[in-house]
Amino acid sequence: MTGRETGIAGPSGRIATGRIDWVDTAKGLCIIFVVMMHSTLGVENAAGREGWLGLVVEFARPFRMPDFFMISGLFLALVIDRPWRRYLDRKVVHFAYFYVLWLTIQFAVKAPSMAAETGWGSVVSDYLLAYVQPFGTLWFIYMLPVMFVITKVLHDRGVPWQAVLAVAAVLQIAPISTGSVLIDEFSSRYVYFYAGYIFATRAFALADWARQHLALGVAGLIAWGVVNGLLVFNGLADLPLVGLALGTAGALAVIVTSALLTQAGIAAPFAHCGRQSIVIYLAFFFPMAVTRIVLLKTGLIPDVGTVSAIVTAAGVVAPLVLAWLIERTGYGRFLFHRPAWARLERDPPRRPVAQAAE
Repeated sequence: MTGRETGIAGPSGRIATGRIDWVDTAKGLCIIFVVMMHSTLGVENAAGREGWLGLVVEFARPFRMPDFFMISGLFLALVIDRPWRRYLDRKVVHFAYFYVLWLTIQFAVKAPSMAAETGWGSVVSDYLLAYVQPFGTLWFIYMLPVMFVITKVLHDRGVPWQAVLAVAAVLQIAPISTGSVLIDEFSSRYVYFYAGYIFATRAFALADWARQHLALGVAGLIAWGVVNGLLVFNGLADLPLVGLALGTAGALAVIVTSALLTQAGIAAPFAHCGRQSIVIYLAFFFPMAVTRIVLLKTGLIPDVGTVSAIVTAAGVVAPLVLAWLIERTGYGRFLFHRPAWARLERDPPRRPVAQAAE
């Protein structure tokens, strides 16, 4: 079975419906690693020295984004045969709305300081450039629609999945560095997204296996962790083929970890983050920056690693609090909920379906 079939197999081969616990957990782990990376690098750069959390960030570097892209492709088989209008609404307009909105918000926050350095003309030109060259932390939701559209075009034209996967692997291995975020990141990441789509049922089977074989799952994670750490900390992780292997193995390790955490009954906080992953992704930049500035300016906590951990926590928790307040008050829903005017078509009546990693 491959992800190109019409359904996603869950336990016992049944079609998976509703939210899937380990998928939410995997998304939660991914978004936490992303916030951790930005928080830690920001703190270390501002402080001029490294901290202990930087070791975790470096360990996760080979698989942090590959897993995010792989998870994003898992449910594509359920929707790829939709009419183009509905497909574009869910897979392009959806992300375009949030990109434009939060790009504008980020520029509004940063504009005064940017203008003080380079002038307002430069701010305007940088804002316009961001529609061609993805800006800052928002590049992921800029990239996903590109991958969704390219994959549907290839699917509709009947291009063999083996050929697409082979070309995608070559792009990942090749030393492509054009300076274009769109080209460079697509080349580096598409193989993981497409693999998530093609081998979705294998991913679900792996998660089911891990939940049924806890000891073997833990042993496999330990072995993977040792190999990943040795290659990363000996400077070998970016070698051709090695990077692809580590990205794939790490993505599978996150799937196994998520399944084990779910089976152990301790995945709830991560799953909640996963269900709100787009909320965290869009809004973490502001609380992260404010917390970093306050802690470093006051010097209340001298340890850089601890500061990085606190900044990471603020970047994860603050958006969740904001989303909760919005849901309770009803104000600001446009920040995380696409309004009717930003849709190509109305939502059909709701029915239980597997949830895409968006």
